[in-house]
Amino acid sequence: MSILSKPDRNYFLNVDRNPILHGILKKTFYEQFCAGETDAETRATIRELKDMGFRGVIMTYAKETVFDHRTNTQQGLGIAALEAEKNNDTAHPLVAHCANIEAWRKGTAETVEQLDDGDYLAVKLTGAGPTVTDAFSKGELPPPQMLEALDQICARCKERNVRILVDAESHHFLSGILRVTLDLMRKYNRDGYALIYNTYQAYLKSTPETIAKHMTVAQQEGFTFGLKLVRGAYIASDERSLIHDTKDDTDAAYNGIAQGALKQTLGKFGVETTFPSVNLFLASHNKASVVDAHNLHQQRIAAGLPTVPVRFAQLHGMSDEVSFSLLQLKGGDGSPEVYKCSTWGTMGECLAYLLRRAIENRDAVLRTSDEYNALKAEFGRRLKSAFFLS
Repeated sequence: MSILSKPDRNYFLNVDRNPILHGILKKTFYEQFCAGETDAETRATIRELKDMGFRGVIMTYAKETVFDHRTNTQQGLGIAALEAEKNNDTAHPLVAHCANIEAWRKGTAETVEQLDDGDYLAVKLTGAGPTVTDAFSKGELPPPQMLEALDQICARCKERNVRILVDAESHHFLSGILRVTLDLMRKYNRDGYALIYNTYQAYLKSTPETIAKHMTVAQQEGFTFGLKLVRGAYIASDERSLIHDTKDDTDAAYNGIAQGALKQTLGKFGVETTFPSVNLFLASHNKASVVDAHNLHQQRIAAGLPTVPVRFAQLHGMSDEVSFSLLQLKGGDGSPEVYKCSTWGTMGECLAYLLRRAIENRDAVLRTSDEYNALKAEFGRRLKSAFFLS
């Protein structure tokens, strides 16, 4: 997967041109984790997920760029972006029209139209190509064409009641992505809820400070802070020193941020200064983290204590036992609201995403016994139910 995700025009290693390689990956990795290569395939997957009982879906257009700090190279641009670079389409930051930005805008706009009321759009801003990623790596705003595309996407999502999760990406691009997302929150999170969420990776040592800065801006300027929390997925390509030393440290950071937000006492907020308006989205495959967060949320509501709106999500093809455990906790108020997050796009566009899923699933054997026991328990419950009904 690592080899295939690197830009390569070699026919045999190009998953979009080699039908044998494409067919093998389509029936294994791709169909496990991705929604579809076409609009029709994607819509069918969305229907299947909602029929399982999920509140909705989070859908991503897969095109992205991943920066590998070890080789100082960018991966995942895809053939179209490489050809654009070759033709000098995106070589200069002042270029009037960038084909890569337009392709990203078109793919993202198509994703919005696949979604229904209450669904989420997840966007990977680096999918817009080298002109955008070069700006992000310098902590700068992308060119006006990209900002206009983002405004179009945000306006359309607001019309359709689809909220936007700006995805976490390689740390190399983080400062620019944070700058754009904060500006979008300033502009669109003014109606008492978060249309725009930024994704914060708990495994980064800098995340608590980053969240504190953004909460301060939200408090001072009076907009709703959209906080989506994940553990982090770029450990194979980001600089290791930026990431917590142990998984326990990452778990502690994740749970501390999640529970602090739910208690409305996060850092100095809620203690030394007023807690701002916050909407929380917890994306995690850790059952203890999400169940504890849901229970805390319900306890605070029952006790009449202040808390924040919260929703939950797991990735399509991963940790279904966690997702369905949350669904079984659903009460009369409809909570917890559980979503499945999936990705669509051509095989080539999805390779960087699939590589991260492969890395994450190296520890799948550690979860197998838990999921096996959960399946046995559910089978026994259904067998008993059928017996008593008969």
